[in-house]
Amino acid sequence: MIQRLAQVKGQGLVVLPTRELALQVDEMLRKVGHSLGLRTAVLIGGTAIWPQVQALSKKPHIIIATPGRLIDHLQNKNLKLDNIFIVVLDEADRMLDMGFLPQIQRIIKALPKHRQTMLFSATIPSEIMRIASDYMKLPVRVEIAPTGTTVEKVTQELFIVQRDKKMHLLQKLLETYNGPTLVFTKTKHGARKVAHQIRMMGVSSSEIHSNRSLSQRREALEGFKSGKYRVLVATDIASRGIDVVGIELVLNYDLPSQALDYVHRIGRTARAGAGGHAISFAVPTEQKEVRSIEYLIRKTLPVGKVSGIPDVAFAEFSSRSHVSRPGRASGSGGSWRYHRRGSFGRR
Repeated sequence: MIQRLAQVKGQGLVVLPTRELALQVDEMLRKVGHSLGLRTAVLIGGTAIWPQVQALSKKPHIIIATPGRLIDHLQNKNLKLDNIFIVVLDEADRMLDMGFLPQIQRIIKALPKHRQTMLFSATIPSEIMRIASDYMKLPVRVEIAPTGTTVEKVTQELFIVQRDKKMHLLQKLLETYNGPTLVFTKTKHGARKVAHQIRMMGVSSSEIHSNRSLSQRREALEGFKSGKYRVLVATDIASRGIDVVGIELVLNYDLPSQALDYVHRIGRTARAGAGGHAISFAVPTEQKEVRSIEYLIRKTLPVGKVSGIPDVAFAEFSSRSHVSRPGRASGSGGSWRYHRRGSFGRR
């Protein structure tokens, strides 16, 4: 996009699902385009509109926006999309999951007919195919890796644990792994509770979820990056845009609602060629969820044990072998490539 903008007059538009991801994309674009004098405008909710209007008045080369706030600016006639000649729909499947399809359709209809559109998605469900066929001319499909493949150099491990023993197990693991740790919970209330309990253990932690303001989320993420917080607790939606090098452990305190989110979660570790670990907690009634994950990633997760935590098992998993290593939680994972990102593009 930056190369095209350097050669042709016009603007670029990047639409993505969350505020955090928008800010992260803006940060990267500014770094890459600094020598070219690249100007950007970030249009996201949770912040005042007037500074965004001022940024738009400076005729930015690239507009980075979440769907809802972009629609607000269009309705208020703060901008027109007449000069957009290249548009990126990032994390398209996530935007659909969050109910943004009507906004995406409105945005696309407001764009010039002669443009280049790039659509990035971890999965290509029928709704994505429909958008491509309805709004793109002769789209080209590019697959980077098969669905469900997981990042290389990540050891993956499963602990079957009673719900009331989860926190005790978490404490044991935080005593074993000393590096930056990203913990996932299913709900914002769970994230708040887990982060509080971790702080009670004497471990620095913060949380990211939908009940936190944008400034609180940014402080939590920056604190995690800088080492102020050793542990960051997050929900799936709020965690979009977390791109931190050096995360040693991703811990699924709660299993994700969708198996593919497991792949998204554990992809946060082992970045930039480093190794990493992914550990998941499952209660005895979650055998169906575990099987869905294993079917997607095409491997069986080894079951780990930690001293002081009672052994429990799914009846279906009675044939699984338990593995252990002295001084560290047990288990090892397979080496797979990270998840697919499909893209369509055609002028």
